[in-house]
This record gives sequence, structure tokens and C-alpha cells, in this order.
Amino acid sequence: MGYQEIKQYREQHIQKQVNHHQLNALHDEVMEQTVQLAMKKVEEEQGKVPAPFAFFLMGSAGRSEQSIWSDQDHGIIYDGNQEEKEYFLLLGEEIVSGLEIVGYERCEGKVMASESMWTNSVQDWEKQVTTWLEETSWQSLRHFLTFFDSRVLIGDQHFLAEIKQVIFYYIKEHPEVVSRLIDNVDFIRKGIGVFGQLLPEQSGKMMGQINIKTTTLFPYINSLRLLAITNEATKAPTIDRFTNLEEKYPYLEQYQSLFQSLLEFKFRFAQQASNYEEVHYIPLKQLTKSDKQELKQYMKKGSELFSQTKNTLKKECSKW
Repeated sequence: MGYQEIKQYREQHIQKQVNHHQLNALHDEVMEQTVQLAMKKVEEEQGKVPAPFAFFLMGSAGRSEQSIWSDQDHGIIYDGNQEEKEYFLLLGEEIVSGLEIVGYERCEGKVMASESMWTNSVQDWEKQVTTWLEETSWQSLRHFLTFFDSRVLIGDQHFLAEIKQVIFYYIKEHPEVVSRLIDNVDFIRKGIGVFGQLLPEQSGKMMGQINIKTTTLFPYINSLRLLAITNEATKAPTIDRFTNLEEKYPYLEQYQSLFQSLLEFKFRFAQQASNYEEVHYIPLKQLTKSDKQELKQYMKKGSELFSQTKNTLKKECSKW
């Protein structure tokens, strides 16, 4: 099977998925087939893989929260030395090309295994995450937060787990970093106006449409990521983070089912998107009165969740 055949398989099945969970299982299947093919191609041209490695996903793919269209966010960890990096960068380039053919746009921010920053040995990854946390610049913490939403798709699971342990150790030793991480995501784009009206884009191609990602999803995703970082929870999907943390934070329980239904709400409207750019937007005119009320409830509760999480973490960190 070549990349074109995998693309055809994706196109034949993508619209048949009936819920958010099934859709993300299909994405995993398609991406895994693509990566396996890329590995085979590089092995034929460059020889066998020189070291054990893991190919991991980040961002919405890492969290299993992709929509019908998705871009690429991924990296490679290998257990070897600097000389072997060239091989894995070539593999990364082949993976990027393959995924693009299959239907996944290249990441605008270049968070891909073809880039030197996102393909490293275990030791260099450990140095990299520590450097990001030490620098605490807006950009370095953004890279760190992107990396933290990661899970292995193919290869050795324990490489990524090892790097996350380095992160947890650093955070425990430097609790002041947590307030910088909070500041990094402490902006919730307003989706509701002073008169209780939904606020769509005012100009440009998406005029009259609501960005559900920035106004609605982000407060839930950012809240649970921050709690996962401070509680040494390694799983990336937001739903798993809710499940793992609600015993310690009982207030999370009321938001978990809301977030689950928000994912299904997004799934319902994203099916109509014809490209990656459109997938995070919902035209206001498509929403019924009850849809609008539902969306406002998700927005209000997300903002409430983030505020409560922020206060909880600031109190906790002051005691460390």
C-alpha cells in the first residue's frame, strides 16, 4: 500500500465516523500506516534503523482531540548518539511528506519530526525540556506545553515517560515555574459580549463565524494540562486527565461530562468543514437558538473552570 492508497482509505472512511472517539481512532490508524510506510522507504534507501526510537504525537493529535481535518504535530525520541540524528531527521522528512500526501497539512510552526528541535536522543530531549523550563520565555514555555501534550504512536513508550519524569522532578524543585506556565495560557478569548451575545469574527475570511478552539476548548485543555503537570499525570488526552485527577480535585467532576459533550458538539459542526482552516470555526447562522445556549454554557463553564484551577494551583504551589 502506498501513500495514495492510504489517502483513499482515509477519504472513504473519514465521513463515516459517528462520534469523536471513532474519528480519532481512525486518525491513529491512518497515521500509523503512513509512518510504517515511511519507515520502510527510509530503510530501503538508508539501511536499518540505527537505534530504538519512538515516534510521538503532540497537540490535538497527542490529546486524541483531532477534528475531521488536522495538521501535523509530532517528534522522534531515539536511544542513541548525535551521529544517528541524521538518519532520524531523514525519517522525519519522509513522515512529513507522507502525511501531507495522505491529507495532514504541515504544521505552520514547524512542530514536526523533520525539524532538528523535535527529533532528539533521550539525553538531548531531557536537556531540551529542562532548558525550556529554565528560560521561562513565552516561546520556550509554549514549546514546552506543546511537548507535554504528547503520546507515543509507534515505538518505545518508556522513552517519553522518562522525559516526563525529568519534567516532574524539575517542577517539584522549581514550583515558581508553575505561575509562569499559568501566565502563558492566562488569556481566554471572549466568546460572549456584554449583552450576552456570541462574538463571531468581525472581518476576514471567517467573518460571522465563532472560533470554538480559542473561545471554548482552550480553557478546559489548559486547565487540565496545568493540573497534569503539577500532579505528575502522564496521559495526554484531556478526558484521561479529568478521570485521573477528579479524586484529588472533586470540583472537576461537573466539568468532565461538559467537556465530553463539547467534543461531540464540535464533532457535529466540524463535519461540514472543507479544509483545516475551517475546522475550528462554526458559522453563527448554522446555530439554532438551543445550540447558541449550549455553546454559551460551554464558554461560561470553561472560563469558570480555568479561574478555579488557577486559584487552586497558586495556593498549592505556595505550600511547596
